Amino acid sequence: MSRKPRQERSPTRSAPGDPATDQVDPHAGPSKTELKQRAHALQDLGLAVARLPQEHRRSIEMPEDLHEAIETYLTTRSHEARRRQLQLVGKLLRRVDPEPLIAAVERFSRGRAVDAERLHAVEDWRDALIRDDEAITRWIENYPDTDVQQLRSLVRSARRESAGKRAEQRQPRSYRLLFRLIHEALAGSEPA
Repeated sequence: MSRKPRQERSPTRSAPGDPATDQVDPHAGPSKTELKQRAHALQDLGLAVARLPQEHRRSIEMPEDLHEAIETYLTTRSHEARRRQLQLVGKLLRRVDPEPLIAAVERFSRGRAVDAERLHAVEDWRDALIRDDEAITRWIENYPDTDVQQLRSLVRSARRESAGKRAEQRQPRSYRLLFRLIHEALAGSEPA
């Protein structure tokens, strides 16, 4: 039994404007793999939206049935039921423009990253201020609106408390107050 040689498919369009070859291939749609990838991407987007805090989810413009499907997903406890509910969320997302949802998730992620960076900066400044007097001078140069007397007082108290080893149980009061002062200064203004 001999087999026929396979015929190669011609490209979907070989020469634009040529009526003889200007036929669209009927198989030229997205492949099954591409469709599955899109479906999984939409499910991932739905999961990311579901993981947003409730006040952020409520502020996003979306159809009511999609909002209800996400809320149902969050209250469902069975693993299999959650998987099916997430598929439903993905299916509902096919009918809406995903760009506002993607933008909302990215905005929230960027906000968290900025908050984390700010907290690290506050901790670095606090540690530097407690460690040496040169940091106090740099702080005053960068943030001239700071109450210098309060800053110096908090630094002195934090140095005394950290030397007294009371920091083992809980952060001393002046240590926390210094953190708060730095945090408010960094949040309220840019360095000079």
